[in-house]
Amino acid sequence: GTYYASDRLFLFNDGQTRVIFGSASNSDSLESATAKAAWLDECGQSEFRLDSWQAVQRRLAMYEGRVLGTTTPYNMGWLKSEIYDRWRDGDQDYDVIQFSSVENPAFPVAEFERAERTLPGWKFDLFFKGLLVRPAGLIYEDFINEYREQGGHKVHPFELTASWPRYTGIDFGAVNTALVWLAHDPEADVYYLYDETLSGGKTTRDHAAEALAKVHGINHVAWYGGSKSESQQRWDWSAEGVPIQEPTIGDVESGIDRVIRLFKGMRLYVFDSCRGLVDELESYSREVDEAGDQTDAIRDKQKYHRLDAVRYVVQAVTGSPGLGVYV
Repeated sequence: GTYYASDRLFLFNDGQTRVIFGSASNSDSLESATAKAAWLDECGQSEFRLDSWQAVQRRLAMYEGRVLGTTTPYNMGWLKSEIYDRWRDGDQDYDVIQFSSVENPAFPVAEFERAERTLPGWKFDLFFKGLLVRPAGLIYEDFINEYREQGGHKVHPFELTASWPRYTGIDFGAVNTALVWLAHDPEADVYYLYDETLSGGKTTRDHAAEALAKVHGINHVAWYGGSKSESQQRWDWSAEGVPIQEPTIGDVESGIDRVIRLFKGMRLYVFDSCRGLVDELESYSREVDEAGDQTDAIRDKQKYHRLDAVRYVVQAVTGSPGLGVYV
C-alpha cells in the first residue's frame, strides 16, 4: 500500500482498506473519521486523555467497532474508571488482560528481579507487573475512586434538594473553558460536585448564556473563577449577566489543600457522571525526579481545567465566613 503523510493515511493496494493515524494528545485529530476498529497504543499514558477515548468511541459508533488498547499502566485515570472498573464489575463489553514482564519468555528473569529489588514498589507494580496502583506524586491521593457505599468519594447521581445552595467554579480559556457545579447539603455539611462542562470555540456570550440556563430555577448563590490576574475575563462574563467573583485565595497550593481537607473529612463527593473530573483527580500529579521522589512542580498543570475550577469554588465556599461555612 501507500502512506499519504499529509493525510496521515495508509491506503492498501485493494483501494478500500484504510488505516488512519491520529494523536491522542490532540483529540481533535481523531474526529471526522468513520472507522471499523481502533488500536490505542500506550493509552494508559497521562497524555492520552478521556476526551480522546470518547472521540475514538464516536468514530467507531457507526459500525460498533471494537477497540484494542495496549499499554503499561501509568496512572489511575480514565483507564481505571472507564475500562478496568467496568470489566471488574462484570460488564461484558470489556475485557482486561494483565500480565507481568516475565510472561514474555524472552524477558530476562534476572532483570525482572533486579527491578523488584531496586525500584519503588509502585513503579515496579505499574511497569513490570501491569497492576493499576497509584503512582508517587498523585496530588489528590485522598480521593477514593469507589462509591460511597464502599468507603469512596463517588456517588450515583440523585435529585438534589431544591433548597440546597449551589455554586459554580469557572476556569477561563479560549479553547478549554471549564465549569464545575457544586451543591451544599447544609444539614450534613457535605458538598457534591454534580456537573461539569468543558468546551471551547465559543464567545463569552455563548458560554454565559449556557451557564445561566443551567441555574434557572435553582438556589444558585455565586460564581467563582479565574486567577487573580484574570480580571478582564471576569468583567466580560459580568457584562453578560454572570457576576464572577475572584478567588478568595490566590495561592494554588492553599486551594489544593482546601480540596484535600474536604476529601479527607469525607465532606466532598463526586457524581460518577462527572467522568472528566474523575479522570483528572486520578492523574493530577507532581513531577518526580530520577529517584522516584516527588517534586513541588505539577505535571502538565495547564491541562487540568476542571480541577482549577474545583479549586476556585471550593476555596471560596470553605473560606468565607459570610457564607456561614468556614474550614
